[in-house]
Amino acid sequence: MINNDILRRIRFVFDFSNAKMINIFSQANTEITTDEIIALLKKEEEEGYQACNDKLMCQFLDGLIINNRGLKPGTEVPAPLKQLTNNLIFKKLRVALEMREEDIIAALALADFAMSKSELGALFRNPDHKNYKTCGDQVLRNFVKGLSIKHRGK
Repeated sequence: MINNDILRRIRFVFDFSNAKMINIFSQANTEITTDEIIALLKKEEEEGYQACNDKLMCQFLDGLIINNRGLKPGTEVPAPLKQLTNNLIFKKLRVALEMREEDIIAALALADFAMSKSELGALFRNPDHKNYKTCGDQVLRNFVKGLSIKHRGK
């Protein structure tokens, strides 16, 4: 999925204001202006659109984790990853929202998308593991759609 789409959808699901988005980025030691937030939330065909690179998306997700769960004692804000995959985005959202396997499967079911525990577990495995499975756009899109239905209704 395109990072801007994920950012837009997460903002919608939790009804984040521009100020809240700036605060989430600041949790990961990232300064961003309201104008930059607005540009990131625009669609590709709109004037003033700014692409959200993997580093910025990682900072947002890390900020969301810190905002929702706080930092572990004795740790610092993690350095942003330069390359994100759908698996890492899904994993960071799971951590930020403190969701268990059952919660994720229930959210996917709300979006009429069925997935077993073993299929879901394969998405969160180490990429070097023999049962690792790449997370496709469809899975991530349906997960966010399920979150939207859960938190905002149909």
